[in-house]
Amino acid sequence: QVHLVESGGGSVQAGGSLRLSCAASGITVGRYCMAWFRQAPGKEREVVAFIYLGGTSTYYPDSVKGRFTISQDSVKNTVYLQMNTLKPDDTAMYYCATTTRYLCDTNPARFTDWGQGTQVTVSS
Repeated sequence: QVHLVESGGGSVQAGGSLRLSCAASGITVGRYCMAWFRQAPGKEREVVAFIYLGGTSTYYPDSVKGRFTISQDSVKNTVYLQMNTLKPDDTAMYYCATTTRYLCDTNPARFTDWGQGTQVTVSS
C-alpha cells in the first residue's frame, strides 16, 4: 500500500523560501513518476513539478519554472520541492502524488496515490 506524507509547509512573506518534503512508503520513488500539485480555494488542482526516469528528468510549468526545484533522495525514499522567490499567488494546499499505472502527466486524474497535503501561505 502506497503512503505519502508531506511536510514543510507554512507561512512566509513574498520573496521567501520553503522546502516541502514527501516521505514515501510502499513504493520506491526512483521507479515511478513523483509529482507535486497545488490547489488554491476555488481553483483546479494544478501540477507544479514532476520527476521521473529515476530522477534524471523533471518538468515545471511556466508559472514556477526557475523558482521551484523538485528532487529526490533514494536513500530516504523522499521527494522534495524547493520553492524560492515565493509569491502570494503560490498560496495553496500542496500535494505529493505518484502514479503506478500511468506515465507522468499534468492531469491529476492520472495519479493513483496522494498525500494529505501541506498548506503554503505567502503574504505580500
